[in-house]
Amino acid sequence: MIFIKKKKIKKNISFLVSGRGSNFMAVAREIEKGNINAQIKIVISDKENAPVLKKSEKMGIESVFINPKLFNSREAHEREILDILFKNETDLVVAAGYMRLLTPVFIEPFKNRIINIHPSLLPAFPGKDAQSQAIAKGVKITGCTCHFIDEGVDTGPIIMQAAIKIHQNDTVNSLSQKILTEEHKILAKSIKLFCDDKLLIQNKKVFIKPTV
Repeated sequence: MIFIKKKKIKKNISFLVSGRGSNFMAVAREIEKGNINAQIKIVISDKENAPVLKKSEKMGIESVFINPKLFNSREAHEREILDILFKNETDLVVAAGYMRLLTPVFIEPFKNRIINIHPSLLPAFPGKDAQSQAIAKGVKITGCTCHFIDEGVDTGPIIMQAAIKIHQNDTVNSLSQKILTEEHKILAKSIKLFCDDKLLIQNKKVFIKPTV
């Protein structure tokens, strides 16, 4: 008897972005190489002039700016984005440098399906300016964390982390660059694990299923 191995269906990924898009590009390159079993459906930005939009458009990916100023509330803005995500049959949302806090209106329909990357070893230094917080506190080790987004500020279940040593001569810029290099790696790895159905969440903890 001959067994034919079924090809896994690709996951549909959509991105929320606000800036340069280096994390987006790192993931997009891994998808292009075939290292992540996914396809990028759409890139959505809250900033009209976000450099990432030109990069994604050049790659032939649908890219849109949804102006939050046109809506009377954060929730109304998010409902517009949700409508687009649903139409694109999005399996996973990746917040790659997205600078707006998401409300329960957005989070609930995508519970445990929104991945974020943060430049510290959470739960240390949540929120903005994590790199400067680390330097100001004089910690010797910091890093980055890939996690699912929940209703708190950087409090969701942690998927992966990478540690970085802080040297005495490090500045916010030099530290940020070192962290960013690791962000690219663990974000791509975390997305790959999600797309391979390897992530299990129990009691707000993420477990990686062993490869059979």
